[in-house]
Amino acid sequence: MHHSTPEGGLWATEVLRGVEVRPVERSERHVWDVLMRRHHYLGFTSMAGESLRYVAVFQDRWLALVGWSAAALKCKSRDRWIGWLPVLQWQRLALVANNCRFLILPGVRLPNLASRILALNCQRLSQDWELFHGHPLYLVESFVDPRYFQGTCYRAAGWTLVGYSRGFAKHSRHYRAHGQPKMLFVRPLCQGARQKLADPTGQVPLPRELKPMKLSETHADELLSRLRQIPDPRKSRGKRHRMISVLAIAICAILSNARSFVAIAEWAHRCSQPMLRRLGCRYQRQKDRYLPPSEPTIRRLLQAVDAEAVDRALYGWLALLAGKDSALAVDGKTLKGARQHDGHQVHLLAAFLHQSGMVLGQKPVPSHTNEITTLRSLMDPLDVESRVVTLDALHTHKQTARYLVKDKGADYLFTVKDNQRLLKEDIELLRLRDFPPSAPEHR
Repeated sequence: MHHSTPEGGLWATEVLRGVEVRPVERSERHVWDVLMRRHHYLGFTSMAGESLRYVAVFQDRWLALVGWSAAALKCKSRDRWIGWLPVLQWQRLALVANNCRFLILPGVRLPNLASRILALNCQRLSQDWELFHGHPLYLVESFVDPRYFQGTCYRAAGWTLVGYSRGFAKHSRHYRAHGQPKMLFVRPLCQGARQKLADPTGQVPLPRELKPMKLSETHADELLSRLRQIPDPRKSRGKRHRMISVLAIAICAILSNARSFVAIAEWAHRCSQPMLRRLGCRYQRQKDRYLPPSEPTIRRLLQAVDAEAVDRALYGWLALLAGKDSALAVDGKTLKGARQHDGHQVHLLAAFLHQSGMVLGQKPVPSHTNEITTLRSLMDPLDVESRVVTLDALHTHKQTARYLVKDKGADYLFTVKDNQRLLKEDIELLRLRDFPPSAPEHR
């Protein structure tokens, strides 16, 4: 991957037409952070709340970095422009995101590039946000320091100046005056964004409510036992929380609808003391209580841990947690906006429970093959004995049926379509309408 800038001989129009704005991959995040810390005039440490990092590229060369985070808790000019009541503000603030960082990398000097990048990013931001955080965005905001900038690229990209901040910054739980008011620009991401945010009778797709979780001693011990198989990526110095306890909390929080690092930390802080004890959290004698990990601790570990090792450790535990009353569905899906290193879209094959939708396992389907060859690697670690496994017509093959029955001890339900003419005719000859549950008296 190249992070250099395009040569001066490239036409600006060619770059503007070919530039792509996409979320950074996990392996690119460290480079993104280093470049932002080194070259942005405000520096960089982290982003508050739900966040996304983007990179603008042209022919695999990085041109710019864009960072989005949670919206400002309070902003009088923004709230007046929206016109929402205080109670709606707290309920719907998650539907607004803040463009907290925007950096054109050194050496890149192309007219209209900044506004082009902002426009492309806003086109996909809400959809990406829903994919990563479980809810869309209606509005974006950005604070521009008039001492250094005039917000020209924001105006050109369709943003609106709605006022100025009061010159306060949040420090911990308090606000301190710094005497440097900033211009506030906003841009709706959907039609009627202001009305949707301000209408008290309207229904909006708010983030999922975090739910408590009941976890028995047996299930907790089994989870911790499986997580011990995962290598700890952290250095031994400075550890305050065990890796297995942080992972156990993250897993349980995600099962309880948490969709961000902040949500996971909030879920952990709401846990009872017995729950924290079961999940192996650190006990502090001075306070006589178990302490949950903080959001930075959770975020750093989850970014560093081997995700595939976590998946392997979880195989079977989720099935144990759910019991064997529900049938298991196997289905594939293509992720929008996500691509493999060879440029093909990411396609996943997942196994999930019918009743709850809980995913027991998933595997990426390599671009050179298909779901059929990936099925066994997905199902091998899963305990599906005595379960009914449902699959679509793509998997209707003798080899798959034998594998499920003989190797896994499961039953199956396949879909048969017109492309398997002989099999469909054989089924029709059985006159299934004469047998339950197809018979009229059983309908």
